[in-house]
Amino acid sequence: MNQRSAEITLFEFKSVGLNVLSFVPVTLNSSELEKALLDKLGRGPHFLSGSQLAIDFDALPEIPSAIDVAATIALLKQFDLQAVLCKGGNSEQQKAAHEAGLIVLNNDSITTSHAVSQPASAPAEPATAAPGNSPAPALIISRPVRTGQQVYARGGDLIVTALVSAGAELIADGNIHVYAPLRGRALAGARGDTQARVFTTCMEAELVSIAGVYRTLDESLPDSIRSQPGQVYLEQDKLVITSLSGTN
Repeated sequence: MNQRSAEITLFEFKSVGLNVLSFVPVTLNSSELEKALLDKLGRGPHFLSGSQLAIDFDALPEIPSAIDVAATIALLKQFDLQAVLCKGGNSEQQKAAHEAGLIVLNNDSITTSHAVSQPASAPAEPATAAPGNSPAPALIISRPVRTGQQVYARGGDLIVTALVSAGAELIADGNIHVYAPLRGRALAGARGDTQARVFTTCMEAELVSIAGVYRTLDESLPDSIRSQPGQVYLEQDKLVITSLSGTN
């Protein structure tokens, strides 16, 4: 037997896209961050649970110590978020992150989507897909989504053709389409896609969200929107809710 043909390749190098979220803090003050995370995600499981994060220092004015970065990593872990990388910022910030155990990447080494919206003065960039990656097929649900149930379309759109009850939750990384009354919560663009939208043939939602920007609908909606076909989208970092037949 030819010895070369019998050799076994023990490893190979492949180019892959990194599916992580970018966490863009404007401070590493633990108490302030904890309050903000609690307001956005709550306690217990949430739509970003289990996500891996790249801490992005581009919006952070301070020079943190390794202890500050480690405290932030520990805080994120309390919310079931795993910080594994850092990007952006200056050399001192990156040095502190490296000392805290994070992998330091150059800005052009990773494609990310924003997990936490920046202030209005510095709006988050739209999420972009890594080259060569195709969107996931739409998840189609043809049964009613009952109170207490949650449906998550990871990596793509969610299409529901039956009633979504009050207390139910729809989550999608892409758009959400409901061809029936929408009475629960609908969170589109869950991983930072600011171009995502929510569509329904009967707008009666409790809460709607696009890329982490949310609005409760307990207050009265105009008759032209309430219980009518409608859509939700972001415009200059503000949620817009309109009928499908016109703008309100």
